[in-house]
Amino acid sequence: MNDIFNYHRRATVDVNVGGVMLGGKHSVKVQSMTNTNTDDIEASVAQCRRIADCGGDIVRLTAQGVKEAENIGRIRTALRELGCNVPLVADIHFNPKAAFAAAAVTDKVRINPGNFVDPARTFKSLTYTDEEYEAELKRIHDALVPFIDICREHHTAVRLGVNHGSLSDRIMSRYGNTAAGMVESVMEFLRVFVEQKFYDVVISMKASNVVVMVEAVRRVVAAMDAEDMHFPLHLGVTEAGFGEDGRIKSAVGIGCLMSEGLGDTIRVSLSEDPEVEVPVAQKLVQYITSRAGHAPIEAVPYEGYDALLPVRRKSLTVLDKIGGKKVPALVASCSLGDITGKLKPDYYFADGAITDGTHTYPLVALADFTPDATAAAQWVEVKADVAKEQLLALKGLANVVVVATAANQNVTGSLQALLHTMVNMGVDCPVVVRVNYPDTDTEWLQVKAGADLGTILLNGFADGVWLEAPNYESQQKVVEYAFAILQAARLRMSKTEFISCPSCGRTMFDLQTTVQQVKAATSHLTHLKIGVMGCVVNGPGEMADADYGYVGAARHSISLYKGKECIERNVPETEAIPHLVALIKANGDWVDP
Repeated sequence: MNDIFNYHRRATVDVNVGGVMLGGKHSVKVQSMTNTNTDDIEASVAQCRRIADCGGDIVRLTAQGVKEAENIGRIRTALRELGCNVPLVADIHFNPKAAFAAAAVTDKVRINPGNFVDPARTFKSLTYTDEEYEAELKRIHDALVPFIDICREHHTAVRLGVNHGSLSDRIMSRYGNTAAGMVESVMEFLRVFVEQKFYDVVISMKASNVVVMVEAVRRVVAAMDAEDMHFPLHLGVTEAGFGEDGRIKSAVGIGCLMSEGLGDTIRVSLSEDPEVEVPVAQKLVQYITSRAGHAPIEAVPYEGYDALLPVRRKSLTVLDKIGGKKVPALVASCSLGDITGKLKPDYYFADGAITDGTHTYPLVALADFTPDATAAAQWVEVKADVAKEQLLALKGLANVVVVATAANQNVTGSLQALLHTMVNMGVDCPVVVRVNYPDTDTEWLQVKAGADLGTILLNGFADGVWLEAPNYESQQKVVEYAFAILQAARLRMSKTEFISCPSCGRTMFDLQTTVQQVKAATSHLTHLKIGVMGCVVNGPGEMADADYGYVGAARHSISLYKGKECIERNVPETEAIPHLVALIKANGDWVDP
């Protein structure tokens, strides 16, 4: 993170997960998680093989109890007999006994510091004296040491996985449901592992809110650096969702961090079949890591830039639409009548000019630019490798919109270098970031655009985005992808946000079908965030900031939430969506389609 312009992997210790090596010296590994019942050995073995066959390096399975944990060992044995050596990870929540059992028979155990020792969260505020808090830390220490001993004996790696919204009441009472709280939650555990000289540990900091997830990962890296710890990172946007939204949201969050050299293994969490996640993650890894060895980018970060928590660059407002505190504008390369869907760009580019439907502005290269104080606006294209002295032509101009384009294989590093240079030179024109991809494959376009534009947006460097894909089959979809990127970065909300888990063996209903049904009933409520969660473990807490929640309570039985408060329990699945609509109406949040 010291060099924010040039791509290089973060250095870490090596971690061995069943023969698969994780860390900065090794390739970024891709993983997924089964959604079979862990008690169904045959089905779980078959799905693990499918994940491995399509390129998954590691597979995770849920273990609600000791029986399920032991079953993962049986699944592992069956896979080895079939010649499949993919490492297996046991996913543990609320049950240390299951973690102990899993540590003896699996390759890696995921524990959640929010519920491994502390009791189940109640979202109640607690008060501790310093002495009482220290006693709680001692309790964590005493609970972890025997677990570490078993892991050491069996050469089992550990993942310390913190999720936003699943923090303990103890942590939330002192730090709030924040990225800082997530960091302290994992550091409490990590200090015990270091004290015990156990280093086969991987860290994950996940949230459905991309902004929180990115902040939490950056903060935990800084916290580890401060204590001379350098453990590998597992990256993922939890409950990313279904279809294009899940892919784009994941690309924005994971891609931003990978662009900074962070991340040693990733999972793209989709509310779809687990093996579908793997190709998306592989594309993301391939795209970002291909930047290694790019031409060096020389720039100086502007004074006061906070790489942990960037703020939006200060800019002037032009046309009362672009820059300043306005939501980022959207430009599309098509004619005015080409976009017929609900989501339409603010500006269209065709025949060398930009129009909003009323006024037209030529787009000129910086080398051909002549200031015109009488013009309402001038649009000037600036390539990222421009000579600094040329930028002086833009200084002090209040009617210029800069269109920034990359000049390096490292798209995000190149563009950020230009924007930092503009700040250093006092050029405060609003900036629209223009990226162009020749891809005709949908996932490739979503991954590349999400990673590049997402990074720039999350780092505060765009007053507008311009996504070009001239060879893609639908310019309407290109526009929709651009809106989805803005929404993932929490900068411009244009549709209902659905927070849905990727499904696992704990899921209480057919998640894929249910997500589609909930979307059909509520997708016009663009002001709301709705969580569709498979079980109570990933429900009330991990849907975090959803306005309403649809959460599996028992087999084919649903609980409905307003925020974190459960309003109705054990609603039959066949009646749950009408009850959800009624709940939204009762709280005054419903509008007719």
